[in-house]
Amino acid sequence: MEHTAPDLGFWLRLSLTHGVGRDSARRLLAAFNDPANIFSQTAAQLCQVVSAPQAQALLQKPPGLDELLEDTQAWLQTSPNPEVSRAVITLGDALYPAALLDTPDPPLMLYALGQTQALQHFQHERAVAMVGSRNPTPQGLINAREFAKSMTAQGLVVVSGMALGVDGAAHEGALQGAEPGALATIALVGTGLDRVYPKQHRELAHRIAQQGLILSEYALGTPPLAHHFPQRNRLISGLSQATLVVEAALQSGSLITAKQALEQGREVMAIPGSIHSPQAKGCHALIKQGAKLVESAQDVLEELRLPSQAIAQSTEQDQSVLDLRDADPALLDDETALLEAMGHDPVSLDALQARCGWPTAQLQGQLLELELMGQVGRLPGGLFQRIGSA
Repeated sequence: MEHTAPDLGFWLRLSLTHGVGRDSARRLLAAFNDPANIFSQTAAQLCQVVSAPQAQALLQKPPGLDELLEDTQAWLQTSPNPEVSRAVITLGDALYPAALLDTPDPPLMLYALGQTQALQHFQHERAVAMVGSRNPTPQGLINAREFAKSMTAQGLVVVSGMALGVDGAAHEGALQGAEPGALATIALVGTGLDRVYPKQHRELAHRIAQQGLILSEYALGTPPLAHHFPQRNRLISGLSQATLVVEAALQSGSLITAKQALEQGREVMAIPGSIHSPQAKGCHALIKQGAKLVESAQDVLEELRLPSQAIAQSTEQDQSVLDLRDADPALLDDETALLEAMGHDPVSLDALQARCGWPTAQLQGQLLELELMGQVGRLPGGLFQRIGSA
């Protein structure tokens, strides 16, 4: 969807006007119906809605407006892939997500890249936000990927922020699990859509655009400013019926997203972890405060009261603790014994050696073998943790 040049120019001017924030801009739109009418008012008429300094700012053309308008029009018209569309969606557009209109602070504009027409049929009742640590444990990455994969296989849309760690794993799992042609995932980013942040996710961003959507409220050219990311979190939760926190420390952006979800009347769920892991403490705090504890994608469906599209799934896929022989028949007796000795909490080499009584060289060798097989993850601080299915 493309705006005509004059219409887009007025929206950009409103968004660029110094001192006029989103709340004031929405009041102006409510009073004068559209941006073109706003800029045809006198200072006295504008002062009936906003302050005198804001009225004066609205009467002056913001610096850089012409250049931004030209760049935005060029961006809209030059998609390198015919299967990937671009749009600037404003309040009142048919494509504007209705779920965001129900939040306290909807953005004036959304820049969209990918399967933009899918927004016509988007249902936030079937969307789940997945957030978590940028430095997750190996088990946290697996949980994020496998939960997302299972949920999109059930027809849900996974919403996240394309950050490193849990966000990236959630998008990856969603792309793997979604049916061909289905909207798999939506990424809300904190930069302009003419750049990818973090750079490590450039290839992931291309795949999301082909099978999902990337959305931003920030104009083209906007760099990754620190305060933008907490702001965009309200859009991640606002687009979704529920927010699932995979792993989070006590002080983290994921808990900000969970708080915003509650303020928006959305549900919050959390995956429990080890009592010894700092990355699980945020989830445990949320559960203590009333968040739904979930152990499988089926728990998410049940909490949202959604029917499962796949009537029968093997019980093993929904269990985090499997019989080790059944999970991987290639495991030898010593490797099985070592995994059983590890349990499911992080453990140091010394503690593990005390449990199994093996020589250091043998223990290190077996741990390396299990790490290469994907059965064990190495954590900071010299700790090891057994990795199970999500």
